[in-house]
Amino acid sequence: MAATFKRSARISDLIVKEVSQMIVKGEIRDPRVSAAFITGARVSDNLSDANIFFSVIEGSADRKEVLEGLESAKGFIKTALSKRLKMRKLPNLHFEYDTALETGYKVDEVLRGINSEE
Repeated sequence: MAATFKRSARISDLIVKEVSQMIVKGEIRDPRVSAAFITGARVSDNLSDANIFFSVIEGSADRKEVLEGLESAKGFIKTALSKRLKMRKLPNLHFEYDTALETGYKVDEVLRGINSEE
């Protein structure tokens, strides 16, 4: 049986790729955004909303500042995505800080503490 993929999952992957490229290539001119990296995206099944998850390079910037930069560049990002993805109606973009890396570091520290006690 062949695997089936939802359209929303394919669009999520494309959004991550394109927004990441915009940041790396410096297309988004807001300097606050340069410290961000996109960790994932989740597009609703009806394609109306897209949550874009980001993290911040440790020690380089405050996540609130990066979020403000992404929010201020939202119009540019949406326009660029609509051209690159060739979609008539793009989902509403929402940016969220991804806490997965921080959680992973905390779990790693706990596990190292357990190993050192043994």
